[in-house]
Amino acid sequence: MLNLHEMFASLQGEGPHTGRPAFFIRFSGCVAPLCPWCDTKGAWDGGTDVSVEHLLGAVKDSGHRFVVITGGEPLLQWAAGLETLDRALFERGVEVQYETSGKVRIPEGIKGEVICSPKYLSGAWQVDAVSLSRAHHLKFVACEETISSIDDFVATHGLEKDRVWLMPMGMTREEQIARMPFVWDHCVKKGYRMASRLHILAFDTKKGI
Repeated sequence: MLNLHEMFASLQGEGPHTGRPAFFIRFSGCVAPLCPWCDTKGAWDGGTDVSVEHLLGAVKDSGHRFVVITGGEPLLQWAAGLETLDRALFERGVEVQYETSGKVRIPEGIKGEVICSPKYLSGAWQVDAVSLSRAHHLKFVACEETISSIDDFVATHGLEKDRVWLMPMGMTREEQIARMPFVWDHCVKKGYRMASRLHILAFDTKKGI
């Protein structure tokens, strides 16, 4: 059984699939220490137990062929049924994108595309070293406080810049818009990609989008 927080149809608002219609599956549960910037704190605990078959039925009923699996930290549930779900969606020809912090090691052989968003805690980016090599893209929350540490992290780990996305820090539309020029200019300067947060720009703090 898998512990589900919510599921809904929407558009992907972040990263390499920005603007793409998707069916979202958000699992409950996260990894300590918890990130103070989190905009989905309701997914830290609680949730409802559901079967893989239930989730496959929901995906089929949604009519979507692109699924975003997120959390919380979804890879915590790999052995509890997520591996089975991953394989079943792949066999059905459904594209999957995972959103993970990278603090839980990205499993070898995972079928979906993995977007790793390391968390900045205690002055450092918290991420499993193996996850860096297995992630397809790295997405960092960028602001004046974290920008130099992002550059250092990219250089230290030899990350290809076309795998690196910077996303303006901010849980409100006002915060996003205020930081977008700063992040834009830095991406131009360093050769990174920029990730907007379309759902926040469109709906501000509304949940379930």
